[in-house]
Amino acid sequence: MTEQAIYRHLRELREHFTPPVGFTYPEISDGTLVMMMSPRPRHQVTAKDVTRQLDPQLPEGVFAFEATDIDDASLGKLRVPDIIVTAREAMLTDDPLDPHEILLAIEIVSPSNPNNDYEAKSHDYPAMGIPHYLIIDPRDGTWTYQWGIDTCGGRPGYGNRLHKQPYGTPLAISTELGTWKLDTSELPLYTRKDMMLSPAPDAG
Repeated sequence: MTEQAIYRHLRELREHFTPPVGFTYPEISDGTLVMMMSPRPRHQVTAKDVTRQLDPQLPEGVFAFEATDIDDASLGKLRVPDIIVTAREAMLTDDPLDPHEILLAIEIVSPSNPNNDYEAKSHDYPAMGIPHYLIIDPRDGTWTYQWGIDTCGGRPGYGNRLHKQPYGTPLAISTELGTWKLDTSELPLYTRKDMMLSPAPDAG
């Protein structure tokens, strides 16, 4: 079975899939369904804070949208970024969004599977043609910004990277449609409960 045939089979399974309680609809990458836990409330607050900052800075007809399927059948990948920036018209389709329509993808790191954001999607998104990728990590209050797709390593990858910058560090995303600034200083951090850790021992 070819990679594209496997992908079509997984897409069909996904269409008839009911996620278990506490999980979202799966993504597809490397011939497998990638299950993710439902977002925590502080994850949702972070997404709302970021989209509210972005929208006033974006050009006419371009907006920040949350949790939208993006599909690249040629690569056998379907991803669901936490936030994307794209034109309103690109969203008016019955099919998953073409990743080449996306200007920026943002992921808010999940406590359950951070490698999916830092490693897998850092490979998938440049391969899918997404020129800017921002990772916001409420576990430790940092952000990582990658941009500029190149193929120097023999496969598409981001040529530029600002890694693990603390919340509050100035962040400017420079795109062909303008430079968008984000203030991360007031974004919430996950609690120990969010990260499924035992309560901290009482001081003293």
